[in-house]
Order: sequence, then structure tokens, then C-alpha cells
Amino acid sequence: MDKLAIVILNWNGAKMLSKYLPSVLEYSEGQAVVYVADNASTDHSVDMLRSDFPSCRLILLDKNWGFAEGYNRALAQIDATYYLLLNSDVETTPGWLTPLLSFMDSHPDVAACQPKVKSAVCHNSFEYAGACGGFIDRYGYPFCRGRLFDTVEHDRGQYDTAIPVLWATGAALLVRSADYWLANGLDSRFFAHNEEIDLCWRLGIMGRKVYCLPGSCVYHVGGGTLPKGNPMKTYLNFRNNLLMLYKCLPEEDLRHVMRIRCLLDFVAALKMLLADRNVGDFKAVLKARRDFKAMRNLFTDDRRQIQGSRKGSPVSGIFCQSLLWQYYAKGCRTFSDLLKRKGMYMS
Repeated sequence: MDKLAIVILNWNGAKMLSKYLPSVLEYSEGQAVVYVADNASTDHSVDMLRSDFPSCRLILLDKNWGFAEGYNRALAQIDATYYLLLNSDVETTPGWLTPLLSFMDSHPDVAACQPKVKSAVCHNSFEYAGACGGFIDRYGYPFCRGRLFDTVEHDRGQYDTAIPVLWATGAALLVRSADYWLANGLDSRFFAHNEEIDLCWRLGIMGRKVYCLPGSCVYHVGGGTLPKGNPMKTYLNFRNNLLMLYKCLPEEDLRHVMRIRCLLDFVAALKMLLADRNVGDFKAVLKARRDFKAMRNLFTDDRRQIQGSRKGSPVSGIFCQSLLWQYYAKGCRTFSDLLKRKGMYMS
């Protein structure tokens, strides 16, 4: 068994791999085995990997299974103590693995962790998808240390403390293989988006911890598969977020949260239509709500199992107030602003 397997899921990403895989191989040498799992790419990814990166191990999948099931199928073929799920558009840095592995080795109660994630485009800024550790608010809206909605902070060392979070970004997620499979892996029905939040929340419910470790740093391009503003991305984010809430919310919160989310989603859809003049995203939100209702019964057994696994300790990283209210009405634009508010976490 290998100690650490770095696994990059690829679909038609030859350009990104050729640019960023060299840093992964260089700065992981002697500490990890590097795999690329290919989701049946139609570009020259596989030929390029075989010719230019012969030390990288290939896993060839028979079709594009998406992010969630693609990783499930790839990881099932790998025998390692730790998996590190890494996006193909991530640039690693010297010594990036040492803080992650050292922390995990010495903290057996921690299931997963992430490094600090900064922008590959602007190195002094956090990157939108992950930044310095992930949270959600009472109504399921994700945010990070370093990013609230579209406000992304510059990194001034203000979040350089290792802390427990609700979720670690799927762009660079290190997880114990035993915990990954105990939680049944990523939910393949999500296809992509919110699947790492869902996995980490389920781990938290089971009493396992998730951390952000800013002593490790990587740079992420982001938006490589579905850029912001793509209706399919909007659809998946809204639908999957609702499915995740249905699975993971405790019984006493479920009815209230879902009622408020219904209202908020329709307000968001109207804003997209009337203010942004974005008909595609407007339709995507409505479709997401319809499909959530149609799919909800398929997740009843999942919800029962997840709630049955709940431990007594509170789950870290859930803001007990509305992020929308704090951001738009109270003017909170940074994670530090939120910390000044009472009642940061709820179970």
C-alpha cells in the first residue's frame, strides 16, 4: 500500500496538464504516487501523458463519469492510506505536502484537509473555490475564509491559522481512504459541484473533522470545466445544494430551512432575469428546483442513514445566521467581519 496517492481527474485537459503537472511531479517526488484518471478524453491528453510524463500512472475510464463518479471509480483502483484529489489546473509549491501529511499523521480524528488555495492569475489573492477553508450558512450558501460571494480577499496572512472547517475544496482535497469509503465516497448523482461539501459535511456528521492547513499553499486557476455564468453550472450548483441540504440537515431544521430556501431561490431567479437579463441562469434555477423535487424521494434512504450516523458533537463550520443578510444588509464583506457577529456556529 502506498502512503499517498495524488489523483488528478482529467477530461480534455491536455493544455492544463502540460502546464501544471510538472510542478505536481517535481514537488511530490518521494512523497506520493501521482495518477491521472482520464474520463474518456477526446483530445490528445492520454497520448501526451504517455509520451511526456511516463512516470505518471494512468487510469483510463470508459466514459465521462463526471467529477464525483469519475473519482469514485478511479480511487477504487488505488491502494493508499491517503488520497489527494487534485484539479488539473493547480500549481503546487515546494514542500506543500509536508504540512498536510504531518498533520494528518498526528491527528487521527481528522478525516480530511486542504491547503491554502490562492489564485494562479493573481498570486496575492485567494482563489474563489476553496480559499482558506470552506463554510456554509444556515441556508446552505457556501463561503470561505477569504471569499464571501464574489468578494475575494487579498492574502495578508490574516487566515494563516489551521482551523476546523465544514468543507475542504475538491481542488486540493486530502482525505483518508478509510474515511472516504466509510462515507461512501462522493455522491455520483451530483455529477459535479457541491459534491465535496456534501462529502465533508457527512464526515462531520459522523464525528470526523475537516481542517484547512495554511502552512501548505497551492495556486488554482479555477473555472476550467464550467466557467461562472454557465447555465449548467448554475443548475448543478442549485440542484445539488438542495439535495445536500435534504440529506444532511437535522430534522429540527429541515422544514424551516427548505421553506426559506424556496423563497430565496425564486428571488435569485428573478434577479437573474430582471436585473442581470440572464435568461439561461433564470431557467437553470427553476429547472434545479423542479428536478430537486422530482429526485428528493431517491435520497430518502441516504437521509435516514446519514441522520442515523450523527454523533453528539456539533459539526464545525456552519454559520447560524443568513450570509445573504450579513453581506447585503449588514455590510460584512470579509470572513473577519463575520467573526465579529455572535453565534458563528451551529450543530
